[in-house]
Amino acid sequence: MEHAPIPVSGMDASGYMVKDAGRAIAFYRDVFGLEPSWVYPGGHGAEYELSDGTTFVLWGGGAQPAMPFQPSNGILFRVADVAAAVAALQARGIAVQMQTETPVCVMAMIADSEGNTVTLHQRKAAPAR
Repeated sequence: MEHAPIPVSGMDASGYMVKDAGRAIAFYRDVFGLEPSWVYPGGHGAEYELSDGTTFVLWGGGAQPAMPFQPSNGILFRVADVAAAVAALQARGIAVQMQTETPVCVMAMIADSEGNTVTLHQRKAAPAR
C-alpha cells in the first residue's frame, strides 16, 4: 500500500529546550536584543516573533518539563555582518566556539546560557549568472 507524502507548507517555530528559562530569556535579551512576544505561564519558556515572520521558542525550565533537557544545535540567526557580530560577542566575553566560511555563507557558533549551539549566519551575495 502506497502512502501519499504529507505536504509541508512552512515552519511554524523552531527553538531550544532550556534548563533555566529565566536565565535563557535573559541571555537572548541581553545578547541579541530579543524581547519575548509571549512568556509561558510560570515562566517556563518564551516565544519570540522575529522580524521576518518566523518564531523562535525556548521550552522548559520548569519542575515538570515536557521532555528531558538535551542541548541542541541547528538555529541559524541571520545577521548582516558576522565579523561585527563576533567582535561584539568577544567584547561581552562570550567565546566563539567556531567560525567557518563556505562558498555561500559565513558562520560563527557560540553556546547559549544552556549549552545550546547558536549559529550567527550571513549569506553571501548570489554569484552573477
